[in-house]
Amino acid sequence: MPAHARKNPESRPMHHSPSAGFSVLKLDQVTLAYDDHIVVDQLSLHLEQGEIACIVGASGCGKTTLLRAIAGFLPVRSGQIHIGSTCVAGPQQFLPPEKRGVGLVFQDYALFPHLRAADNVAFGLRHLEREERMRRSTELLALVGLSGLGKRFPHELSGGQQQRVALARALAPEPALLLMDEPFSNLDIELRAKLGAEVRQILKARGTCAILVTHDQQEAFAIADKVGVMNKGRLEQWDRPYALYHQPATRFVADFIGEGVFVPATVLDPHRVRIELGTLHAQVPPQCCQGCADCGKDCRVDVLLRPDDIVHDDASAQTAQVLRKIFRGGDFIYTLRLPSGQEVLALVPSHHDHDIGEHIGIRLDADHIVLFPAAEPAPRPSS
Repeated sequence: MPAHARKNPESRPMHHSPSAGFSVLKLDQVTLAYDDHIVVDQLSLHLEQGEIACIVGASGCGKTTLLRAIAGFLPVRSGQIHIGSTCVAGPQQFLPPEKRGVGLVFQDYALFPHLRAADNVAFGLRHLEREERMRRSTELLALVGLSGLGKRFPHELSGGQQQRVALARALAPEPALLLMDEPFSNLDIELRAKLGAEVRQILKARGTCAILVTHDQQEAFAIADKVGVMNKGRLEQWDRPYALYHQPATRFVADFIGEGVFVPATVLDPHRVRIELGTLHAQVPPQCCQGCADCGKDCRVDVLLRPDDIVHDDASAQTAQVLRKIFRGGDFIYTLRLPSGQEVLALVPSHHDHDIGEHIGIRLDADHIVLFPAAEPAPRPSS
């Protein structure tokens, strides 16, 4: 903590009443560093009352460090963090974690093993009379689906039940903001999906603002209203899950979010590009043109094709060879080789079970066309 940081030890944890349009969290050009190593670089975002956000990114991108700074475990190098109307962190300001009105849910649950579930939940309510603490604890255990289990110790609960206790404990003091660091990563896939949906429902019912750090994109899409994609300490895009998938702001986001393949294309005019599978109608941004005064000069671009852009059609004259396939229950993800050698992905219903090496009919059905300047010179696609 900076030596010049100001504290107010007499202040109580912040509490904010919900109101429409109320900004619960605001980060303004926040830079975080360990010694001379910058981990988060000039990051800005805001979260309004009742919104749930997820931060995703590759390991080491700075997402957990960001969460630690919001919680108050790490000072900022520059910029400011506001929770509600209070600046809790800045070069000349630092409010300790216990004064920020923030709830925390960790990956390892961090329950007290010697306390029963009800006492774990009530731990942060010591300012209340015991009867009121127990009433609140019982209410919150019921909220997270653990009615009647308050007398059990953590080791008597399953992993999913322990995580519910941790969530109830974090919600008990009615925090202005809930921070969750990979809270479901120790659970099996089916339970993670179920608990994630339940957590979203609980947070929405209480109007609690929350940020979740996760490496699981599907988890982020299922839980969050907004998702932030981090790359090497920078926030590449802060947007709705739908926009991240269909309208990625950068090539990194396009490549990181979801599944897809970049295929080379030639610009025909400002509204059309040609790829091996045919002509696509798209608004070509000026930055996609390389080395020409205007479109129509065979500019090279890359088009992002998602698996759902390629439709399996036995009646199509266009064919591709099945290289690999992943069975996902209701569908397959096929990796297909086009005549040029270019590989694409296709989402195919699971009753179309084709062998590796087989040629199948395909057609292009792309509605959301995402273009970026060509990463490197590419041979001109065939007509």
